[in-house]
Order: sequence, then structure tokens, then C-alpha cells
Amino acid sequence: MNGPVSYQAAICVAEEPARIEDFLRTVERRGFLMAKIALGHEADAMDALQDTMLRLVQGYAGRPAAEWRPLFYRILRNRITDFRRRRKIEALLGMWRSGPGDDETEDPIEQLPDPAGGDPERLVAGERRGQALVKALAALPARQQQAFMLRCWEGLSTTETAQAMGCTEGSVKTHYFRAMHALREELEEHWP
Repeated sequence: MNGPVSYQAAICVAEEPARIEDFLRTVERRGFLMAKIALGHEADAMDALQDTMLRLVQGYAGRPAAEWRPLFYRILRNRITDFRRRRKIEALLGMWRSGPGDDETEDPIEQLPDPAGGDPERLVAGERRGQALVKALAALPARQQQAFMLRCWEGLSTTETAQAMGCTEGSVKTHYFRAMHALREELEEHWP
């Protein structure tokens, strides 16, 4: 590849640019969240997501639209695995890598109160629940994390999840069951 290419540029050469662009819009936010939870670093998550979108457009835009969703999540899973492998190699070689928040400053806009208002107790409780869920998801083993996110958050069928994860439907069911059990135990104080 001769330099970076955005997924939008690759879409221009796809046969059905409007359809694949619409698809990418529907999975972009959730794909980023999945990558961020799995990698624990926003910049790496964004890189993984953009690379996933680019690879999907370049390699699979001509495939039927029904195949895009499992393909997208399979490519994303592979990119997350690549990032984790790269981190292990860097750690083995003794290379220093900056952690999340080292060079990032807090956004002052995010610190402003919500103009829509609302019950502060309910908002704080909801925020705590969300933080507890993200923390619990990040603590799950990678395969359980993937199975939970694809089945529960994305609503993929067992078959589609198995395609995306590159395993059998039985493995998906096992990983999903174990993830649900671990999350219930970890989060029971937040959702009695």
C-alpha cells in the first residue's frame, strides 16, 4: 500500500458505496467500544477500527451485504489480536509504550454539567453501573468478551457469532454462558 488510505477513499471504488458506507456507520460506534474495552487504549482502538473498515471495504465490498456484519467483527477481532501480539513483543523487547492518559488532557466540555438536567442520584447510579459494566467486561477473557459483545450487544445469532469469532457454535455458547455467569457475579450489587 502506498501510504495511508481512508476507508472513505476505498468506498469510492466499491460497487455499492452508499450501502457499505451506511453499514459502516451502523457498526462504527459499537466496533470502537469493543476495541476500546479489549485494548484499553483509545488511540489503538481507533487504529484497529479504521483498519478493519478499510480492509472490509477493500476486500469484501463486492460480497453480499448480509455477509458484511460477521466479516466486520471477524476482521476487528483479528486486528485486536494483532495489537495484543504487538504489545507482547514490545514488552519482551523492553520497549516503552505510553499508557492511556499519558499525553491526553481531560476535555473541559466533558466536565460541564448536563444541560438536560435530570435526577442527579439516578444519573450517578447509571454512570456507576456503566463504569462497573465496562470494568467487568474488560476483566473477562478475550473469547468470553467477544462472545458476549457479539451476541448481547450486536444481537448476532449463534451462527453469525461463530463465523465472526472463527469457532464452532458450541464454543460460542460456552463462552457466552461463562461470560454471563461471570458478569452476573461481578455486577450483582449494581443490578440486584
